[in-house]
Amino acid sequence: MTKVRIEMNGAGIRALLKSPGVQADIEARTNAVAAAAGGGEDFLPSVYIGKTRVRGSVITATKTGRELEATDLALTRAIDAGR
Repeated sequence: MTKVRIEMNGAGIRALLKSPGVQADIEARTNAVAAAAGGGEDFLPSVYIGKTRVRGSVITATKTGRELEATDLALTRAIDAGR
C-alpha cells in the first residue's frame, strides 16, 4: 500500500479565501438572503475582508426589520437563500 502525503499551501489558501471570486460569491449570497428576508432598508447585507478571509453578514437595520425577525423569523427563514 502506498502512502500519500499532502502538504497544504497555507499562503495559497489564505489568498484564495480573500480572492475577488470568493468576495463576489459571498456578496451574492448575502444579497440573496437579504432579498429573501424582505430586502429594502430593513435587511442590509455587508461584505468585508477580514484578516484571514472574506466575511459576510445580513443585519436587521430598522425597527421594522427587527420586528419582522422577532415575530416572523424573516431573516432566519431566509438563510437557505444563501446556499
